[in-house]
Amino acid sequence: MRAVQLRAPASLDNLTLTDLPDPGDPGPGEIRVRLGASSLNFHDFAVVAGMIPAVDGRIPMSDGAGTVEAVGEGVTDYKVGDPVVSLFFPFWDDGAPPPHAFMQVPGDSIDGYARDVVVTPQHWFTRAPNGWSAAEAATLTCAGLTAWRALFVDGVTQPGSTVLVQGSGGVSVFALQFAKAAGARVIATSSSDAKLDRLKALGADELINYKEVPGWGAKVLELTGGRGVDTVVEIGGAGTLDQSMLATRVGGHVALIGVLAGIVGPVKTALLMSKNLRVQGLTVGSRAQQLAMIAGVEANGIRPILDQHFPLENLADAFRHQAANAHFGKIIVDI
Repeated sequence: MRAVQLRAPASLDNLTLTDLPDPGDPGPGEIRVRLGASSLNFHDFAVVAGMIPAVDGRIPMSDGAGTVEAVGEGVTDYKVGDPVVSLFFPFWDDGAPPPHAFMQVPGDSIDGYARDVVVTPQHWFTRAPNGWSAAEAATLTCAGLTAWRALFVDGVTQPGSTVLVQGSGGVSVFALQFAKAAGARVIATSSSDAKLDRLKALGADELINYKEVPGWGAKVLELTGGRGVDTVVEIGGAGTLDQSMLATRVGGHVALIGVLAGIVGPVKTALLMSKNLRVQGLTVGSRAQQLAMIAGVEANGIRPILDQHFPLENLADAFRHQAANAHFGKIIVDI
């Protein structure tokens, strides 16, 4: 089978298309999945760029979707022909995350989905949404579930809530779509007027170009009559956190997801304390949360926003497109 491996030292130039032995038939409790697509996340870029250490020869990509080709003895969740989508944390089923779950992430600490076929335990996948292509389903594993958890698991987004989303990457676009489906008001930020126009077309109620308005936290307060938003989907990290806290209402929620604007930095702890804010870090979610999200997108007719498609052999070019920050929504790798 074809697979892309990351050779040491990690870099985009060391992503190598190779031919590996077929994984064979599934054993008891296992399924064999013919993969159809993956999608790019910042986490995947961090692995292939060497920011997250990986062993020589690691197969990258945390997200994978495809079709069940065979089932092993005792498998009850799937049958041949079922469309499925992978889990970011295959060992986190429900409830609080067990510590070991974060140590076994496909494409990072274990091999991922930049390959034709996998044989895995059945609990490494869930069903895919009805009628979705593999490319669409592959967007859910990381970006979709992260946005879902920020709004509906850690947050209490409901009709009348106000949500702030940052930028136009996969998590932010999903958060906009999910929040609007829940009846929330959404304020969106971007450095690009063209991208802001696209966010408006998806339902964003107010738009802020943060290059033109660097103090956008105060602008958000103005737009909300001084109250602030209920939830910020914070993907910038240290570089944007203070503005996010300023933009949030007293007792509000900042879902700290990304580090695109900095890994470390000073925090205005007095602001955090005086506004009684809840700043909560989150990393994707559990199997139960993924199934709830899938039911949610089916019930509301939500479909993901797909950017460019790249073939597996051009995975490095897909990452270069991601690094250029020209994309809107999810970049797809067709397998």
